Amino acid sequence: MEYATAKTVDRSQLKDIRDVVIDTSKSCEERIQGFIKQIGNPYCYMDDGVVVEIGYANTGVSLQERLVAYASSIDQDFGNLR
Repeated sequence: MEYATAKTVDRSQLKDIRDVVIDTSKSCEERIQGFIKQIGNPYCYMDDGVVVEIGYANTGVSLQERLVAYASSIDQDFGNLR
């Protein structure tokens, strides 16, 4: 399946993530299926009028490592990046 990108997508066809409702009483697999069914394209959707495009890089760095590095870069006194 080929997905549209933020540059090629018809914005009127995108679902807004704010309209997605997750039933937390269901299993993880059922929640994922429900999310995909509601959002359509999980890699390109709207969030309050903004097109959001998700992509992943094939690197040796995990998401957890990236989040730790990001959190470490925030100035604790002001909430700004250092």
